[in-house]
Amino acid sequence: MALETHRVPATRVSGLSAMLLVAWSSSAAAELVVVAPVPWQVSQRGVPARIELSGTGLFAAGARIECRLLTASMGPEPASPLPAAASAWRPLAVEPADPTAPNRARASVELPAGGWYRLEVRAASAGIAAVEPFGVGEVFVVAGQSYATNTNDERLVVADPRRRVAALDVETGRWRLANDPQPAPDRSDGGSIWPAVGDRLAAELDMPIGFVNVAFSATSTQKWAADGPLSARLHKAGRMAGRFGAVLWQQGESDVMAGTSTDDYVARLQAIRAAAVEAWGFEPVWLCAFSTHHPTVYRNPEGEARIRAAISRLGTLPGFGLGPDTDTLQGPDRGGPGSRRHFSPAGQRNAAALWSDLLLKKATP
Repeated sequence: MALETHRVPATRVSGLSAMLLVAWSSSAAAELVVVAPVPWQVSQRGVPARIELSGTGLFAAGARIECRLLTASMGPEPASPLPAAASAWRPLAVEPADPTAPNRARASVELPAGGWYRLEVRAASAGIAAVEPFGVGEVFVVAGQSYATNTNDERLVVADPRRRVAALDVETGRWRLANDPQPAPDRSDGGSIWPAVGDRLAAELDMPIGFVNVAFSATSTQKWAADGPLSARLHKAGRMAGRFGAVLWQQGESDVMAGTSTDDYVARLQAIRAAAVEAWGFEPVWLCAFSTHHPTVYRNPEGEARIRAAISRLGTLPGFGLGPDTDTLQGPDRGGPGSRRHFSPAGQRNAAALWSDLLLKKATP
């Protein structure tokens, strides 16, 4: 995946002015560029991080390429200290990224969870290339409909002092600080719940959190059909993210309105997940929130009960798990007339607490 890089002289920098930095040594005889990761990117902990490089004549057999991590201070709080082994130069085993492109190479490397980091790569004849901020933590793909996008009342911002919550824009391939509105494909421009989820996870786990949001307002499971455009975007998002921890599925209201049966909902979501797993080549868990209540749009207890029963059943099936019960958030947690008619500011924070509580229980040390 070719991503744009930004180049500045390879000097040590700090502070928010360095947020979008990719550096290289202009005095080197040959140019070495870090193509991936990109600024603000979060790599899933527990699996090797993917690195992609470009450079002319640098990747011949036996060429010595090395990498190391340094801390990157992205806020008023000091960065956590790095293990000595992480900050020391170590060999990077590179291989061709594409047999037809001899000037591109890739590598995988085990990196400790944490960040923000500055990742540096060097070649003897080409100086140092670097990217920052870059983190290793938890990455989640978000899918579903409007309660998962930017249709809530307040635009939230990342409050973590070290800004350790990021979002990938699937259309541009760029990561950024995950302030609302999230880069969801439906172009919704209000508030979401994800900055608050990320803040809590970053604080409790002490590592960056990444979200890849492909949710789309007013979409039923039928619209997410495995051979349709929404699932195609989902497949692309997962491939761009690499490995990630889970799919966070916040959806159900459109199926209440459509009269979808319990059996059909279960069968459709199984098919959606199966196609995604095939596209990604691994099997992340699919966490399904109970998200059927939309009090300003309909009153349909029977329809809600059918979809809630489907979600309960999915939670017992391989590859699925139960998300939070956001249907319990009613009254002042929901926007009324004159609002965006989804979560109120209080509801956004309470929904975020439900998601983060559940994800923290599932997190491994």
